[in-house]
Amino acid sequence: LIDLNYTRDTTSGQEGLDLITQLRQMPHAAPVIVMTAWSTVPLAVEAMRSGAADFIEKPWDNRRLMSVLRQHLHAHPLPQREGHEVSADLEIARSVQNRLLPQSWPQLETLQYAVKYQPAGHVGGDYYDFLPAGDGSLVFVVADVSGKGISAAILMATIQSFFRSRAPHEFWSLKDLLESMNALFYRSSPAEHYATLFVMRYDENSRRVSWINCGHTPPLLCRGERSEELGPSATVLGMFPSWTGEVRHCRLEVDDTLLIFSDGLTEAADRNNEEFGTDRLAAAVEACKKGSPLELVEALGDQIRTHSEGLLTDDLTILAIRGVARQERFALSA
Repeated sequence: LIDLNYTRDTTSGQEGLDLITQLRQMPHAAPVIVMTAWSTVPLAVEAMRSGAADFIEKPWDNRRLMSVLRQHLHAHPLPQREGHEVSADLEIARSVQNRLLPQSWPQLETLQYAVKYQPAGHVGGDYYDFLPAGDGSLVFVVADVSGKGISAAILMATIQSFFRSRAPHEFWSLKDLLESMNALFYRSSPAEHYATLFVMRYDENSRRVSWINCGHTPPLLCRGERSEELGPSATVLGMFPSWTGEVRHCRLEVDDTLLIFSDGLTEAADRNNEEFGTDRLAAAVEACKKGSPLELVEALGDQIRTHSEGLLTDDLTILAIRGVARQERFALSA
Protein backbone atom coordinates (compact mmCIF):
# COMPACT_ATOMS: atom_id res chain seq x y z
CA LEU A 1 0.00 0.00 0.00
CA ILE A 2 1.86 3.10 -1.23
CA ASP A 3 1.26 6.77 -1.80
CA LEU A 4 1.91 7.90 -5.36
CA ASN A 5 3.37 11.11 -3.98
CA TYR A 6 5.58 10.55 -0.93
CA THR A 7 8.15 13.38 -1.15
CA ARG A 8 7.12 16.81 0.11
CA ASP A 9 5.57 19.12 -2.44
CA THR A 10 5.40 16.59 -5.29
CA THR A 11 2.15 16.12 -7.17
CA SER A 12 2.94 14.30 -10.43
CA GLY A 13 2.75 10.77 -9.04
CA GLN A 14 5.92 9.82 -10.96
CA GLU A 15 7.71 8.68 -7.81
CA GLY A 16 4.96 6.23 -7.08
CA LEU A 17 4.85 4.98 -10.67
CA ASP A 18 8.63 4.35 -10.62
CA LEU A 19 8.34 2.51 -7.29
CA ILE A 20 5.55 0.29 -8.64
CA THR A 21 7.81 -0.75 -11.52
CA GLN A 22 10.62 -1.65 -9.11
CA LEU A 23 8.29 -3.57 -6.80
CA ARG A 24 6.78 -5.61 -9.63
CA GLN A 25 10.27 -6.74 -10.72
CA MET A 26 10.98 -8.30 -7.31
CA PRO A 27 10.66 -12.10 -6.86
CA HIS A 28 7.24 -13.13 -5.48
CA ALA A 29 5.94 -9.57 -5.89
CA ALA A 30 2.93 -8.83 -3.72
CA PRO A 31 -0.04 -6.88 -5.13
CA VAL A 32 0.45 -3.10 -4.96
CA ILE A 33 -2.41 -0.73 -4.06
CA VAL A 34 -1.75 2.97 -4.67
CA MET A 35 -3.19 6.06 -2.96
CA THR A 36 -3.15 9.69 -3.99
CA ALA A 37 -5.03 12.91 -3.30
CA TRP A 38 -4.31 14.08 -6.80
CA SER A 39 -6.15 11.29 -8.52
CA THR A 40 -7.09 11.71 -12.11
CA VAL A 41 -8.25 9.13 -14.60
CA PRO A 42 -4.99 9.28 -16.63
CA LEU A 43 -2.86 8.85 -13.48
CA ALA A 44 -4.98 5.93 -12.27
CA VAL A 45 -4.71 4.28 -15.70
CA GLU A 46 -0.93 4.81 -15.72
CA ALA A 47 -0.60 3.26 -12.24
CA MET A 48 -2.56 0.20 -13.34
CA ARG A 49 -0.42 -0.11 -16.49
CA SER A 50 2.69 -0.03 -14.29
CA GLY A 51 1.39 -3.01 -12.35
CA ALA A 52 -0.78 -1.62 -9.55
CA ALA A 53 -3.53 -3.99 -8.47
CA ASP A 54 -5.96 -1.24 -7.37
CA PHE A 55 -6.34 2.48 -6.74
CA ILE A 56 -7.62 4.37 -3.65
CA GLU A 57 -8.38 8.07 -3.52
CA LYS A 58 -7.65 10.34 -0.57
CA PRO A 59 -9.36 11.09 1.68
CA TRP A 60 -10.14 7.39 1.99
CA ASP A 61 -12.92 5.50 3.69
CA ASN A 62 -11.56 2.90 6.13
CA ARG A 63 -14.19 0.32 5.30
CA ARG A 64 -13.52 0.72 1.58
CA LEU A 65 -9.76 0.53 2.15
CA MET A 66 -9.98 -2.64 4.29
CA SER A 67 -12.33 -4.23 1.81
CA VAL A 68 -9.86 -3.65 -1.04
CA LEU A 69 -6.94 -4.98 1.03
CA ARG A 70 -8.82 -8.15 1.98
CA GLN A 71 -9.89 -8.69 -1.61
CA HIS A 72 -6.34 -8.66 -2.95
CA LEU A 73 -4.85 -10.63 -0.05
CA HIS A 74 -7.40 -13.35 -0.75
CA ALA A 75 -6.78 -13.27 -4.51
CA HIS A 76 -2.96 -13.18 -4.12
CA PRO A 77 -1.92 -15.08 -0.97
CA LEU A 78 1.56 -14.19 0.22
CA PRO A 79 4.15 -16.74 -0.95
CA GLN A 80 6.31 -18.62 1.49
CA ARG A 81 9.61 -17.07 2.29
CA GLU A 82 12.48 -18.42 0.19
CA GLY A 83 14.00 -20.26 3.13
CA HIS A 84 10.77 -22.14 3.72
CA GLU A 85 10.59 -23.09 0.04
CA VAL A 86 14.15 -24.42 0.11
CA SER A 87 13.33 -26.40 3.25
CA ALA A 88 10.28 -27.90 1.55
CA ASP A 89 12.39 -28.84 -1.48
CA LEU A 90 14.95 -30.51 0.77
CA GLU A 91 12.25 -32.54 2.49
CA ILE A 92 11.07 -33.74 -0.92
CA ALA A 93 14.67 -34.58 -1.89
CA ARG A 94 15.14 -36.49 1.35
CA SER A 95 11.99 -38.51 0.74
CA VAL A 96 13.09 -39.30 -2.82
CA GLN A 97 16.57 -40.32 -1.68
CA ASN A 98 15.16 -42.62 0.99
CA ARG A 99 13.18 -44.35 -1.73
CA LEU A 100 16.40 -44.92 -3.69
CA LEU A 101 17.83 -46.97 -0.84
CA PRO A 102 16.87 -50.67 -0.60
CA GLN A 103 13.19 -51.21 0.08
CA SER A 104 13.49 -55.00 0.23
CA TRP A 105 16.10 -57.22 1.87
CA PRO A 106 17.05 -60.49 0.16
CA GLN A 107 17.04 -63.41 2.57
CA LEU A 108 20.09 -65.66 2.86
CA GLU A 109 20.39 -68.83 4.92
CA THR A 110 24.03 -68.30 5.89
CA LEU A 111 24.11 -64.57 6.67
CA GLN A 112 22.59 -62.03 9.03
CA TYR A 113 23.02 -58.37 8.12
CA ALA A 114 21.85 -54.99 9.35
CA VAL A 115 22.38 -51.37 8.31
CA LYS A 116 22.50 -48.06 10.14
CA TYR A 117 22.22 -45.03 7.86
CA GLN A 118 22.04 -41.35 8.81
CA PRO A 119 22.82 -38.41 6.50
CA ALA A 120 24.47 -35.38 8.10
CA GLY A 121 21.85 -33.10 6.51
CA HIS A 122 18.53 -33.50 4.74
CA VAL A 123 20.21 -35.52 1.99
CA GLY A 124 23.56 -37.27 1.82
CA GLY A 125 26.20 -38.73 -0.45
CA ASP A 126 26.42 -42.20 1.12
CA TYR A 127 24.92 -45.17 -0.69
CA TYR A 128 24.36 -48.80 0.20
CA ASP A 129 22.59 -51.59 -1.62
CA PHE A 130 21.96 -55.35 -1.81
CA LEU A 131 21.69 -56.80 -5.30
CA PRO A 132 20.99 -60.40 -6.40
CA ALA A 133 23.73 -61.81 -8.63
CA GLY A 134 22.09 -65.13 -9.41
CA ASP A 135 23.14 -68.68 -8.52
CA GLY A 136 22.82 -68.10 -4.78
CA SER A 137 24.97 -64.95 -4.73
CA LEU A 138 24.27 -61.52 -3.29
CA VAL A 139 26.21 -58.30 -3.93
CA PHE A 140 26.71 -55.73 -1.15
CA VAL A 141 27.71 -52.15 -2.03
CA VAL A 142 28.69 -49.25 0.24
CA ALA A 143 29.81 -45.98 -1.38
CA ASP A 144 30.70 -42.49 -0.22
CA VAL A 145 30.54 -39.57 -2.68
CA SER A 146 32.84 -36.64 -1.99
CA GLY A 147 31.14 -33.46 -0.84
CA LYS A 148 27.81 -32.98 0.90
CA GLY A 149 24.25 -31.89 0.28
CA ILE A 150 22.32 -31.83 -2.97
CA SER A 151 25.33 -32.19 -5.31
CA ALA A 152 26.54 -35.31 -3.48
CA ALA A 153 22.99 -36.70 -3.40
CA ILE A 154 22.65 -36.32 -7.18
CA LEU A 155 25.94 -38.17 -7.75
CA MET A 156 24.85 -40.82 -5.26
CA ALA A 157 21.74 -41.33 -7.41
CA THR A 158 24.00 -41.81 -10.44
CA ILE A 159 25.76 -44.69 -8.69
CA GLN A 160 22.47 -46.17 -7.54
CA SER A 161 20.94 -46.08 -11.02
CA PHE A 162 24.04 -47.74 -12.49
CA PHE A 163 23.99 -50.68 -10.09
CA ARG A 164 20.21 -51.13 -10.17
CA SER A 165 20.23 -51.30 -13.97
CA ARG A 166 22.74 -54.20 -14.11
CA ALA A 167 21.64 -57.71 -15.00
CA PRO A 168 22.51 -60.34 -12.36
CA HIS A 169 25.20 -61.97 -14.51
CA GLU A 170 27.10 -58.65 -14.81
CA PHE A 171 28.06 -58.86 -11.13
CA TRP A 172 30.14 -61.95 -11.83
CA SER A 173 32.93 -59.75 -13.17
CA LEU A 174 33.33 -57.01 -10.55
CA LYS A 175 36.35 -55.58 -12.33
CA ASP A 176 34.53 -55.09 -15.65
CA LEU A 177 31.56 -53.69 -13.76
CA LEU A 178 33.61 -51.02 -12.00
CA GLU A 179 35.46 -50.07 -15.17
CA SER A 180 32.08 -49.22 -16.69
CA MET A 181 31.01 -47.47 -13.48
CA ASN A 182 34.15 -45.32 -13.50
CA ALA A 183 33.62 -44.28 -17.13
CA LEU A 184 30.04 -43.21 -16.39
CA PHE A 185 30.92 -41.39 -13.19
CA TYR A 186 33.90 -39.63 -14.79
CA ARG A 187 31.69 -38.30 -17.62
CA SER A 188 28.80 -37.23 -15.40
CA SER A 189 30.59 -35.58 -12.46
CA PRO A 190 32.70 -32.42 -12.04
CA ALA A 191 36.47 -32.94 -11.90
CA GLU A 192 36.64 -32.33 -8.15
CA HIS A 193 34.07 -35.03 -7.33
CA TYR A 194 34.74 -38.72 -6.91
CA ALA A 195 33.43 -41.67 -4.94
CA THR A 196 34.99 -44.29 -2.72
CA LEU A 197 33.28 -47.66 -2.87
CA PHE A 198 33.44 -51.16 -1.42
CA VAL A 199 31.67 -53.90 -3.34
CA MET A 200 31.55 -57.62 -2.55
CA ARG A 201 29.81 -60.64 -4.00
CA TYR A 202 28.93 -63.36 -1.50
CA ASP A 203 28.40 -66.92 -2.77
CA GLU A 204 26.15 -68.66 -0.29
CA ASN A 205 27.02 -72.12 -1.60
CA SER A 206 30.75 -71.75 -0.84
CA ARG A 207 30.70 -68.81 1.63
CA ARG A 208 33.30 -67.22 -0.65
CA VAL A 209 33.56 -63.43 -0.76
CA SER A 210 34.97 -61.64 -3.83
CA TRP A 211 35.59 -57.97 -3.15
CA ILE A 212 37.10 -54.72 -4.45
CA ASN A 213 37.88 -51.69 -2.30
CA CYS A 214 37.98 -48.47 -4.35
CA GLY A 215 39.78 -46.22 -1.87
CA HIS A 216 37.06 -46.75 0.72
CA THR A 217 37.56 -46.79 4.48
CA PRO A 218 38.82 -50.37 5.06
CA PRO A 219 36.08 -52.72 6.30
CA LEU A 220 36.87 -54.75 9.40
CA LEU A 221 36.71 -58.55 9.24
CA CYS A 222 36.54 -60.07 12.74
CA ARG A 223 37.27 -63.76 13.34
CA GLY A 224 37.33 -64.87 16.95
CA GLU A 225 40.07 -62.91 18.67
CA ARG A 226 41.59 -61.70 15.38
CA SER A 227 40.57 -58.93 13.04
CA GLU A 228 41.89 -57.69 9.72
CA GLU A 229 41.24 -54.75 7.45
CA LEU A 230 40.16 -55.19 3.84
CA GLY A 231 42.27 -52.33 2.54
CA PRO A 232 42.15 -50.51 -0.81
CA SER A 233 42.65 -52.66 -3.91
CA ALA A 234 41.62 -50.12 -6.55
CA THR A 235 41.56 -46.41 -7.37
CA VAL A 236 38.57 -44.26 -6.45
CA LEU A 237 35.76 -43.85 -8.96
CA GLY A 238 35.34 -40.81 -11.17
CA MET A 239 38.67 -39.09 -10.56
CA PHE A 240 40.58 -40.52 -13.53
CA PRO A 241 39.44 -41.44 -17.06
CA SER A 242 40.79 -44.95 -16.63
CA TRP A 243 40.35 -47.20 -13.62
CA THR A 244 42.54 -49.99 -12.27
CA GLY A 245 41.67 -52.48 -9.58
CA GLU A 246 42.15 -55.96 -8.22
CA VAL A 247 39.56 -58.48 -7.08
CA ARG A 248 40.45 -60.12 -3.78
CA HIS A 249 38.88 -63.04 -1.95
CA CYS A 250 38.13 -64.34 1.53
CA ARG A 251 35.55 -66.52 3.27
CA LEU A 252 32.85 -65.62 5.74
CA GLU A 253 32.50 -68.54 8.11
CA VAL A 254 30.00 -69.04 10.93
CA ASP A 255 30.42 -66.29 13.59
CA ASP A 256 32.71 -64.19 11.36
CA THR A 257 31.63 -60.55 11.33
CA LEU A 258 32.33 -58.10 8.51
CA LEU A 259 31.78 -54.42 9.27
CA ILE A 260 31.60 -52.07 6.28
CA PHE A 261 31.24 -48.35 7.01
CA SER A 262 31.78 -44.85 5.69
CA ASP A 263 34.37 -42.51 7.17
CA GLY A 264 31.54 -40.68 8.93
CA LEU A 265 31.94 -43.35 11.62
CA THR A 266 35.64 -43.12 12.49
CA GLU A 267 35.88 -39.38 11.77
CA ALA A 268 32.89 -38.32 13.88
CA ALA A 269 34.33 -35.70 16.24
CA ASP A 270 33.40 -34.30 19.64
CA ARG A 271 33.45 -30.62 20.61
CA ASN A 272 37.25 -30.84 21.12
CA ASN A 273 37.61 -32.17 17.55
CA GLU A 274 38.68 -35.61 18.80
CA GLU A 275 37.58 -38.28 16.33
CA PHE A 276 35.76 -41.46 17.29
CA GLY A 277 38.66 -43.39 15.75
CA THR A 278 39.53 -47.02 15.19
CA ASP A 279 40.25 -47.86 18.85
CA ARG A 280 36.70 -47.03 19.96
CA LEU A 281 35.40 -48.89 16.92
CA ALA A 282 37.37 -52.03 17.80
CA ALA A 283 36.18 -51.87 21.42
CA ALA A 284 32.56 -51.54 20.31
CA VAL A 285 32.85 -54.52 17.96
CA GLU A 286 34.47 -56.61 20.71
CA ALA A 287 31.69 -55.72 23.16
CA CYS A 288 29.02 -56.82 20.67
CA LYS A 289 30.67 -59.88 19.17
CA LYS A 290 28.09 -62.15 20.83
CA GLY A 291 25.17 -60.04 19.68
CA SER A 292 23.39 -59.78 16.35
CA PRO A 293 24.39 -57.42 13.49
CA LEU A 294 21.38 -55.27 14.42
CA GLU A 295 22.62 -54.92 17.99
CA LEU A 296 26.08 -54.03 16.69
CA VAL A 297 24.97 -51.22 14.36
CA GLU A 298 22.57 -49.87 17.01
CA ALA A 299 25.36 -49.82 19.62
CA LEU A 300 27.73 -48.08 17.23
CA GLY A 301 25.06 -45.54 16.29
CA ASP A 302 24.42 -44.77 19.97
CA GLN A 303 28.13 -44.36 20.67
CA ILE A 304 28.60 -42.06 17.68
CA ARG A 305 25.68 -39.87 18.78
CA THR A 306 27.08 -39.69 22.32
CA HIS A 307 30.61 -38.94 21.16
CA SER A 308 29.55 -36.23 18.67
CA GLU A 309 26.74 -34.95 20.93
CA GLY A 310 24.29 -35.64 18.12
CA LEU A 311 25.99 -33.28 15.65
CA LEU A 312 27.12 -35.29 12.63
CA THR A 313 29.31 -33.40 10.17
CA ASP A 314 29.45 -36.27 7.68
CA ASP A 315 27.05 -38.94 6.48
CA LEU A 316 27.07 -42.19 8.44
CA THR A 317 26.59 -45.67 7.01
CA ILE A 318 27.29 -48.89 8.94
CA LEU A 319 26.68 -52.32 7.42
CA ALA A 320 27.28 -55.34 9.66
CA ILE A 321 27.32 -58.85 8.13
CA ARG A 322 27.70 -62.06 10.12
CA GLY A 323 28.07 -65.65 9.01
CA VAL A 324 25.51 -67.99 10.59
CA ALA A 325 24.49 -71.62 10.41
CA ARG A 326 22.02 -72.41 7.63
CA GLN A 327 18.94 -72.74 9.82
CA GLU A 328 18.97 -68.99 10.73
CA ARG A 329 17.62 -66.33 8.35
CA PHE A 330 17.65 -62.62 9.11
CA ALA A 331 17.89 -59.28 7.30
CA LEU A 332 17.35 -56.25 9.48
CA SER A 333 17.58 -52.49 9.04
CA ALA A 334 18.28 -50.03 11.83
